[in-house]
Amino acid sequence: MFTRRENFKEYITYYPIVSTILLIHLILYLFTILPIFPNQYILEKTIGVNLYIVEGEWWRLITPIFIHGGFSHFLFNSFSIYLFGPALEKILGKISFLLLYLATGIIANIATLLTEPLTYTHLGSSGAIFGLFGYYIALIVFRKDIISKHNSQTIATIAILSLIMTFLQPNINITAHLAGFFCGLLLGSATQSKGQNILGAYKEEISHMKTRISSRKKPPTKNIIIWGILIILALLGLFK
Repeated sequence: MFTRRENFKEYITYYPIVSTILLIHLILYLFTILPIFPNQYILEKTIGVNLYIVEGEWWRLITPIFIHGGFSHFLFNSFSIYLFGPALEKILGKISFLLLYLATGIIANIATLLTEPLTYTHLGSSGAIFGLFGYYIALIVFRKDIISKHNSQTIATIAILSLIMTFLQPNINITAHLAGFFCGLLLGSATQSKGQNILGAYKEEISHMKTRISSRKKPPTKNIIIWGILIILALLGLFK
């Protein structure tokens, strides 16, 4: 589900919305670094600045979703969309996926506007990416016919670790991450529950999760070492 085997032509054919988002990321990143463009002016007009939004520059609730502050920021956010976007675009369809992506990103920026001071500035697609994670969690709970047990465990682990890292990494827009995640979770629950008791379904899923964890056999030493290395590398990346 999250392993990409398509070639370039197949990828852009199968996932046009994800491909377009990645292209916009690349174009705007080049606009902000190549000296042939007015880099500073572009940044000043597109990043989220709460004061300017309040004064009527409403587009700043949208443009920061596609702007990044450096190569690593651009690379890791784009890679997350490259990896996790295609499955959702296939499940939801092009229009619904685009609406989900924009809605969670905009809600994350609105939450930032409402909770942070007027001098606060922000940029990046992480709010929308966390929205995808939230929607995936809803699919895990309500649509077990779509996501296999293995993929459910993978996305749940990544989502939980990402939320934890939100509170550990410095200079992170915590409000945007949480708002995007819960927006995606609520949208997913509302559209995928199919009449089920939403709170009851989440309680049942948490109960099943606790049972699986308590009854699970000790993983092989090889797996423990691999996971340990990945966690250490992640933590090193947080505080570099």
